[in-house]
Amino acid sequence: MSAPLELALGIVLAAVAVYFVLRPVLSPVPRPDPLDAQNEGEDPQDDFSRRAVALRALKEIEFDRATGKLSDADYDALTRKYTGEALVALREEEATPLPVAARPSSSGPAVACPTDGPRPERDARFCSACGRRLGEAPGYCMRCGSALEPEARFCARCGVKVAA
Repeated sequence: MSAPLELALGIVLAAVAVYFVLRPVLSPVPRPDPLDAQNEGEDPQDDFSRRAVALRALKEIEFDRATGKLSDADYDALTRKYTGEALVALREEEATPLPVAARPSSSGPAVACPTDGPRPERDARFCSACGRRLGEAPGYCMRCGSALEPEARFCARCGVKVAA
């Protein structure tokens, strides 16, 4: 081939290569339709109520602890916080509370939270104020509320002697 023909062919190939390289930069990217159900990302139908957010946070906390991303102290603090928020949200969502006469009564003693004191709920396993597991729940420490190993004599977390 002659030199001018080779030069022209080289220029054309270089122009085509530059076009393919710069095409994504120069052409606008079509934005995804927010109403399209197949789009990834946030779902417009997601429930952002306080209750749903707190429950999703509790699931995330459980997952982070199971994967080793969260220490036991952080896990306890976050679990208490979001359990309390979920309880508050659940109580707010109750449309019509039962009248006092229709509420079931329990003959058992009132349970007490280590931080918030006696609770009005007789059969509660969790504190209605902070969400902490109550000490009287079977299989849990009376002092700190953590789960006990089967046939444990002392709590693995706080060291208090377990009642027989």
